[in-house]
Amino acid sequence: MEFSERGYHQTGISHIAKRLGIGHGTFYRYFENKRDILEHVIDSVCDKIRLAMAEANAPTASKTLEDYEAQLARLGVSLSRILHETPGLFRILLLEATSIDPEMTRRITDFFDWCARQVDAYFENGMRQGFLRSDLDRQATAHVLVGMIFSTILMTINAGDPDLLKRMNSAVRRMLLDGIASRPDFQNRSEPT
Repeated sequence: MEFSERGYHQTGISHIAKRLGIGHGTFYRYFENKRDILEHVIDSVCDKIRLAMAEANAPTASKTLEDYEAQLARLGVSLSRILHETPGLFRILLLEATSIDPEMTRRITDFFDWCARQVDAYFENGMRQGFLRSDLDRQATAHVLVGMIFSTILMTINAGDPDLLKRMNSAVRRMLLDGIASRPDFQNRSEPT
């Protein structure tokens, strides 16, 4: 993809048309401009992530801590596969898209907010089922988790170390399971001041 190789601002319509093997005029039959194609690219990544969080991985699918642990593993595999298949798209999403214009910045932050709301729904289900801590600040923890996930993706893209993603994926799962799982010794602990 031209955007991931050259960057959004350095990519011209001629670069995209050449990569696709089409003429300039043909490009405009399908897209209004290069921003339009970027929107399609970002929508594609977001749709893949939404699909990974559906059905067996839906927020209400887990009934026990063991179900939740298996669900976290499946989500990790799904997100890792999406990242492996489209690392350039994540680079654009995380590094360039918010610098294009305020509308694109809003689109990206809206997507991050959607991700946090989904994570919040997972937490709500876990608290209702009793396998996550009852004192969890769901909203704040959801935003922290989304930040950890996107930071992990960014680190993995830049490191070029395939084992790093696997290790970071495991670390995020461990933090979630060890940190927010319902355990008697965690209940009713006061926050440090």
